[in-house]
Amino acid sequence: MNDGRDVVIRCRGVVKAFENGRLRALDGVDLDIGAGEFVAIMGPSGCGKSTLLNLISALDQPDDGEIEVAGHDLRSHRHLNHFRARDIGLVFQLDNLLPGLTVRENVEVPMYGQGLSARQRHARAMQLLSFVGIEDRAAARPPELSGGERQRVAIARALANGPGVILADEPTGRLDSATSGKVLDLLESLRRNQGATVVVVTHDPAVAARADRVIRMLDGRVVEDGSNPRPAVPAAPDARP
Repeated sequence: MNDGRDVVIRCRGVVKAFENGRLRALDGVDLDIGAGEFVAIMGPSGCGKSTLLNLISALDQPDDGEIEVAGHDLRSHRHLNHFRARDIGLVFQLDNLLPGLTVRENVEVPMYGQGLSARQRHARAMQLLSFVGIEDRAAARPPELSGGERQRVAIARALANGPGVILADEPTGRLDSATSGKVLDLLESLRRNQGATVVVVTHDPAVAARADRVIRMLDGRVVEDGSNPRPAVPAAPDARP
């Protein structure tokens, strides 16, 4: 279900199995997600929610069915490198930052091969670090940061090439409630101020409560799909980094 917005993520009959087909992680998933939605995907461990996110991000391939994201048919392998580099940003529970690089250098990593000069990469990274409120830590290395700081860096890195779709898998799973709230504020601001489509996989009802729409999964299927009864949030001034 969506509210009539242009569809950015479209899944039809998506199937994914493991263990030589004995374990069906996804069992015919149909799903539409519209442009600018903030969607939470919930369900118990093993329900297929992270598997679905991996397929939407083209980190894995379905065994059957169709997936289109940002105009890309993910059954075609020809444009997936461009898709991963330009159209989606990925944020995980484990931030996967490179410990030997500075914070700024970590944010610059996705920009290599995009035709930017070193000066342009530097300026873009600092702009993004300012956007997530951590520019003062640009010269630090990941082991020197708190969990919340590392997750902010991961969000900045995900935004490096201006993607229209942000996919986050348990992005607050290792954070305390106050820090989780700040990370969710950032994700929500991407939807509100920049029009990004944000999809968050979570088991935490407090995280799902921040979304516009909650999709619940069980045994590899979508079993519930509905809007969150939240008050409207006035649009803030454009803060596009």
